[in-house]
Amino acid sequence: MTKAYDALIIGAGHNGLVCAFYLAKAGLKVRIVEARDVVGGAAVTEEFAPRFRNSVASYTVSLLQPKVIADMKLADHGYRVIERPISNFLPQEDGGYLKLGGGLERTQAEFRKFSARDAEVLPQYYDALENVAELLRDLALRVPPNVGEGMRTLLDGARQGRRFATLSLEQQRDVLDLFTKSARTMLDSWFESEAVKAAFGFDAVVGNYASPDTPGSAYVLLHHVFGEVNGKKGAWGHSVGGMGKITEIMAKVCRDHGVEISLESPVAKVLVDGGKAVGVKLVGGEEIAAARVIANVGPKLLYERMMDAGDLPADFERRIKGFKAGSGTFRMNVALSELPRFTCLPEPGEHHQSGIILAPTLDYMDCAFLDAKRDGWSKEPIVEMLIPSTVDDSLAPEGCHVASLFCQQFAPELPGGRDWDDEEEAAADCIIDTVEKHAPGFRASIVGQTRLSPKGLERKFGLVGGDIMHGNMSLDQLWSARPVLGNGGYRGPVKGLYMCGAGTHPGGGVTGAPGHNAAQVILRDRGLFAPRWR
Repeated sequence: MTKAYDALIIGAGHNGLVCAFYLAKAGLKVRIVEARDVVGGAAVTEEFAPRFRNSVASYTVSLLQPKVIADMKLADHGYRVIERPISNFLPQEDGGYLKLGGGLERTQAEFRKFSARDAEVLPQYYDALENVAELLRDLALRVPPNVGEGMRTLLDGARQGRRFATLSLEQQRDVLDLFTKSARTMLDSWFESEAVKAAFGFDAVVGNYASPDTPGSAYVLLHHVFGEVNGKKGAWGHSVGGMGKITEIMAKVCRDHGVEISLESPVAKVLVDGGKAVGVKLVGGEEIAAARVIANVGPKLLYERMMDAGDLPADFERRIKGFKAGSGTFRMNVALSELPRFTCLPEPGEHHQSGIILAPTLDYMDCAFLDAKRDGWSKEPIVEMLIPSTVDDSLAPEGCHVASLFCQQFAPELPGGRDWDDEEEAAADCIIDTVEKHAPGFRASIVGQTRLSPKGLERKFGLVGGDIMHGNMSLDQLWSARPVLGNGGYRGPVKGLYMCGAGTHPGGGVTGAPGHNAAQVILRDRGLFAPRWR
């Protein structure tokens, strides 16, 4: 083996970089091994056509924890996020449109076009959502109580449950609704307009291979609103330079603290000796020794492909086989000669700087899921378009633009033995046709494109089943049960093995929270950090 490290991290995605920073800052000798030739994991910016650059997978900012931003001093190194002027823009089938965001009064004015009642109850809905979102913000940077640790489990559970106990009965009911109900059931109890329900319900199917009628889908809606941008809660924005700029800065900060980052170093196997993780073996044959191995990859990839079954407890191995992964996501980037001209609002405006949602109703979203379940992908898919070049002219030549197409309801595995490599082009054409219906001339404006099916996302980024969340965000795979109950505190089932990716609490998105929390557990185990209750 090569020289030993205090900590060896598998994967230079943002959570791995965050974890490495905190460990190195505490004085540990840290090395990251990354399979690709660039840092960032799914948060990368690449040129995909001559002079056209864009974020490749993750594409927008909100959930990155303010504490991580401050601790790593990202702003001192060029981190900058431009807020969307409005959150989302939804063209409607009747030729109208709905804008969401830009302040309460503006949104209420939009809602009155569809329902005076919905505009009236909007403040109460926002309050209910914010109360629960604040609970999630409070839990995001806390290590979940790990079942099986005796008194520590009880004390951690009591401490974290204290915030819930302070909520009013009405607020506790809202928590129950959002964690257990379908998005439609929850939204039906608040609103009457289908357009309004679609504006909020879209978040319930983002990275979620499910219908808005699926029980528990309301939580996924909530997961996407507990972030903030530039101190504004619930806001979303564009990272100047793309998402890769964020991870480039993180890598620089890590290197400044002595972290070694090895690119083009894919891991073949986690080495276990005497029931303890002692290092990794790279695909090229090199073995690297480490006192602890920290995996910034999804649970399915780590336990089913990087470890021998004999090194895992039998019950744990069985439960990981049942761990659900596959977000039904198809990702495209397109280079454009001009801005799309939407039939309902053709001229350039703030809607081009927002999230453009092509999914006008919950019924549309439900049909898209049912089509995908039956046929493999929907002929009328859910499409979110972002055009970051409207605020960041470094991404495209003058007068041109780049657009992210983030598309839902594409089966992780096609039925009937079909292969995504054979159908990726047809699916991409369907996505472009969907945009063309709302913005005639869109297809003709495309001068370059990339496409990533669920299989393509797995091949490029190691996202098993193309799952952008590293695993479903369902109630049975959250908090202390993410990824498996009894291993929800960032420790693996093998001594010396830890997890710091989105397959742990609080889940998917560019948050940095799993990396931050895992580092605290590792430092605690090493005796460098003492929890308050001690």
